[in-house]
Parts: sequence; C-alpha cells; structure tokens
Amino acid sequence: MIELKSPEEIQRMAVTGQFVGELLAELREVAAVGVNLMDIEHHARRRIKERGAESCYWDYAPSFGRGPFRNVLCLSVNDAVLHGLPHDYVLRDGDLLSIDMAVGIDGWVADSALSVIVGTPAPDDLKLIEATEVALTAAIDAAQPGNQLGDVSAAIGEVAHRYGYQVNNEFGGHGIGRTMHEAPHVANSGRSGRGMKLKPGLTIAIEPWFCRSTDKIKFDRDGWTIRSADGSRTAHSEHTVAITEAGPQVLTTRPGQGTRPAQPATGRPTSSA
Repeated sequence: MIELKSPEEIQRMAVTGQFVGELLAELREVAAVGVNLMDIEHHARRRIKERGAESCYWDYAPSFGRGPFRNVLCLSVNDAVLHGLPHDYVLRDGDLLSIDMAVGIDGWVADSALSVIVGTPAPDDLKLIEATEVALTAAIDAAQPGNQLGDVSAAIGEVAHRYGYQVNNEFGGHGIGRTMHEAPHVANSGRSGRGMKLKPGLTIAIEPWFCRSTDKIKFDRDGWTIRSADGSRTAHSEHTVAITEAGPQVLTTRPGQGTRPAQPATGRPTSSA
C-alpha cells in the first residue's frame, strides 16, 4: 500500500533529509587516499549517535543478504556499486567510492547516496559519475504531480543510453517514509506515460546506478556487495524526493544545493561528486 504524506509529514522527513545530506557531504570530505573504509563507517556511526538518529541499515536483513547488516553505511569501491560491506580496506589514489546511507529521526526516514573519486580522477570515472547525477536530475524534473512513474524511470534510462551505459533493473529506487523501503518500486528505465500517477504526498528515493560496460551484476561471498559482472567501474547517485503541489522537493539536499540537486561537478584534486 502506498501512503501519501501530509505537508507536515514531508517537513518532518525533510528534517531527517537535511541531516543525511549534511553527513554525506561531510563523508565526501573524509574519503581520501590513505583512509580506511572502517574509519568512514565509524565517523558516520558517531555522527548518527550524536544526532539521536537511527540507522536503517543496522540489522537490516533482506532475503538476498547473508545475515543482518551490521553497519550504518554502504561503502562500494570501484566495480562494487550497491550494498558494499564496510571492511578493512585503505583507499588508494583514483579509487571510485559510492557512499549510501539511510537514517530515521523521530520516526521519519531519508535515504541518499553519492559517488566520489579519491585522489586523481580518471576522465572515464568522472563521466560515469556525471551520468548518474544527470540522470538523477532528469528523473527529479520528471517527478511532477500529474506525471506518471514511468516518466521518472524513462528519464533515467534516456540519460544512461545517451551516455552509452546499459541499465540493470534488478535494483532501483523505492517509496520511503516511515520505513526505508515502501511501495512503489522506481525502476531505472521504463516507458513514459506508464505506471501510477504521481500525486502530492508521494515520497520516493530515486537512485540511478550504472556500470561502465555491462548491465549484469554479481554478488560477493559476503552476500551483500553487488559488483559489475565484468569488473568495470560503477557509480550511484540518490536523493529522497517528495511530490508536492508545487513540484518535486528534494529532501536530502547537501550544503550548497538548495532545494534542487546541484549541477554535476567536474572534479577537484581530492574528490568529485
């Protein structure tokens, strides 16, 4: 069942979203050459505890995982794209890191992700990250009241194909609100004019993710980490978005973004997102 949220409830989700956006921006700066993934994980644990928030990942146990997830972040490196299990790995120059997190504050959840390059960025990696960000922006622009869910999915797929990437639809976006995963499923490709009508009060997490040269994936032995089947690099971008009478409202904006997602970055000496 899809639960439409009131304007007041959306504002409560926005409080959570602000914290998620701020922490992701903070973690983007923490990620650097020589930093261990577990240091990033423990930084996030500390900040979440200080805020009085609750991680939606801790003890998460879906059918595809191997045992409950006992971390607050998904940290996916290079050919890993989703559900990366934080582990003892020191980031190297040129690594592409995707950071995904979802937390709840006072019973309302927000979910967001970004990809960064630590150290020296490769042009192909910058292009891959940019594609996910452009696709996310296009999908948000399509999430207008009165449009249909297929318009959102089609916008993502069109950007992927324009950049030369294939789309895997095994994992995608989702409804969100009182819990991390609610109806509806938001596919990363689809047909415009199809699917449910987007009504004010609908809150969804939109999350395009692409592999550089395949649409096939494989799982690590840990049962969680999802990688490109051919070992090519991957990227992932995500925002929690509310459909309102005035249009889509991004609830997980990061500092400097305002209420709309920022334009894709072209890279910095230490990271690109």
